Amino acid sequence: MLKEDIAKKVYETAHITGEFTLRSGQVSNEYFDKYLFEADPSLLPEIVQLMKELIPEDTEILAGLETGGIPIATALSLETKIKAAFVRKKAKEYGTCKLAEGADVNRKKVCVIEDVVTTGGQIIKSVQELRKRGAIIDTVLCVIQRNEKATEILANEHLLLKPVFTMDFIKSQVNG
Repeated sequence: MLKEDIAKKVYETAHITGEFTLRSGQVSNEYFDKYLFEADPSLLPEIVQLMKELIPEDTEILAGLETGGIPIATALSLETKIKAAFVRKKAKEYGTCKLAEGADVNRKKVCVIEDVVTTGGQIIKSVQELRKRGAIIDTVLCVIQRNEKATEILANEHLLLKPVFTMDFIKSQVNG
């Protein structure tokens, strides 16, 4: 399936209208319910095929951010055979008290996986915590970049954002 066709399918599957407050605090009249495309067994593999081409060659660990990045990182791991880690918003306070479950990120080249990025605020927090635990991180992959400013915001943290789709690209495919 072509990238343009996948973009249309993502839109048709996950685009919702109404009034929504985003994690960033911004209000939007449209929303991409990421869980709808992440839970679609015919669509997620198509997204993963596009996304795997963006993974840096020296990547040792795919780190999916809670919650939306985890199914994508899992699917990418299955496709690429690169180990995955599942990153919590904060370390759990019981048991192993880990921030990242699964593969060990210490002294590993880690590629962060997220679903939708608006400002990158949670990515920055998670990357800072992962770096404290020894992770080497310079790349973030996402399915949809909502706001072009996220590229600059993440670059200030020495992170390269590589989206599969931008919001403008998806809209251009739908609106033709």
